[in-house]
Amino acid sequence: MKMLSTISAKSLLKTFAVGLALTTLSAAIQAQTINLSYNGAPDADKNAVHLFAKNLQQLVDKKTDGELELKLYPNSMLGGEEERMEQVLNTPSLNIASFGGISPLFPEIFVSSIPFLFSDFDHARTFFDEGEYWKEAQQAFYERTGGHLLAVIEEGGFLAFTNDERPIKSPKDFDGLRFRAMDKSQVALYEAFGASGTPIPWTEVYLSLKTGVADGQMNPPMYIILGSLYEVQKYATLANVQYSDQFLVANDELLESLSSDERKALEEAVKEANAINRKAVQSQVEERIAYLEDNGMEVYRPTNAELQAFQEIGQPSYLKWLDEEGIDQKWIDLAFKDAGVEQ
Repeated sequence: MKMLSTISAKSLLKTFAVGLALTTLSAAIQAQTINLSYNGAPDADKNAVHLFAKNLQQLVDKKTDGELELKLYPNSMLGGEEERMEQVLNTPSLNIASFGGISPLFPEIFVSSIPFLFSDFDHARTFFDEGEYWKEAQQAFYERTGGHLLAVIEEGGFLAFTNDERPIKSPKDFDGLRFRAMDKSQVALYEAFGASGTPIPWTEVYLSLKTGVADGQMNPPMYIILGSLYEVQKYATLANVQYSDQFLVANDELLESLSSDERKALEEAVKEANAINRKAVQSQVEERIAYLEDNGMEVYRPTNAELQAFQEIGQPSYLKWLDEEGIDQKWIDLAFKDAGVEQ
């Protein structure tokens, strides 16, 4: 009788162990892994895009009870801008793309970076959260590519000019300088000011500035710190040129494969992670400017009159470039209307 009881107990334990293993295996099989790729180092203090990605990863896990798992690929591990865009449009995944990734497929995105269009953070956020331009851009992008523009990711504030030759206080100070450009829209802006611009990938910016391939560049303080550009740039001008943002792109097949609850959870997580990012970015602007000064950069804050001088040359020239690129005027009209300013 005792032997029978022992055997029965062992059988029960074995059955329980097998059941537990099957349950664990089933949970592992059910969990769906989604790749999320982006630029920049996996450093939440220096890279706001990584901060967004990390928060999104945690929020998605929490809201889906682990059924969806984001796998992060920072530092362009899955390729450059255009390679990652090709991947996200053809495989179930997510990608945070800059203008360099979006514009070859949807050049109308350049309208959202018209120089000096936004006066401050709230102005830019309202433009994207409530404006008709962005709603129509999302629809047009989907119709053209099959991909979804899920969110505008704030990446560090407003762009500043930096260089290693002289302080820039007016458009004439650009004369003869060579600038690294993120894309051809920035080339057009530099040329309007009398400088030259050459598109150079972010991964090559530091070396290009160090070796004199370029004299300067344009980025928010966060990216100047992230890329250690203060080591090879002496002067910074806080001209609030453009709102610094990137774009979360989702594969259509991925979204269609999610249940209604999973998709809702993902969209809520995106919104919450973005709100965290916005608060963090804005709160750290002055701290980052101070960091640049502490590390040897001369930071100049233009007067309103000086900003007006930059705008009077930069904005019309940029609009002329948009026209030369064949951008339909309706996009420009929508943007100015949403921004509440005159052309």
